[in-house]
Amino acid sequence: MVLNIVEYPDKRLRQKSKEVSSFDEDLHLFLDDMYDTMIDQSGIGLAAIQVDNPIRALIINLPDEEGNQDKEQLLEMINPVIVEKEGEVFYQEGCLSVPTFYEDVKRFEKIKVNYQDRHGNTKTMEADELLAIAIQHEMDHLEGILFIDKLSYARRKKFEKEYKKFQRERKNKLSKSA
Repeated sequence: MVLNIVEYPDKRLRQKSKEVSSFDEDLHLFLDDMYDTMIDQSGIGLAAIQVDNPIRALIINLPDEEGNQDKEQLLEMINPVIVEKEGEVFYQEGCLSVPTFYEDVKRFEKIKVNYQDRHGNTKTMEADELLAIAIQHEMDHLEGILFIDKLSYARRKKFEKEYKKFQRERKNKLSKSA
């Protein structure tokens, strides 16, 4: 089932997510719904808080060379914690909760993450490149942080102006089609 994406500036995105302790069928169904939602919205990652569930869960499915997202490659991370990090890299990020806006953000180049899978099994993963960036981006959501929070003051002010314009234009299109 496709869920509704919570969009900026909704205050729910600022909640700090709670640890998952029950790895039951409800969690499994929710993770499946998150996947359906992410694919429907052409995303590569999604945190539970983005679909109004403040739990420490995220999913990532990077596209292959042909641009396909094979569900076999889906990464589900519950209660993730970065235990090692190194290097710095800038990457142009976007977010399903901040549609149509992209900006360069500084992230760690390589990370090591401890997490649990949908069954509660403990896992460790090392990641670099786009996977490391996507994990950090989605983990920020679990802390109530958006990628726009990492922008300089001047760039953030420009973003706010551009985003208000985008919201006005979208509202006008919706009212004209109604």
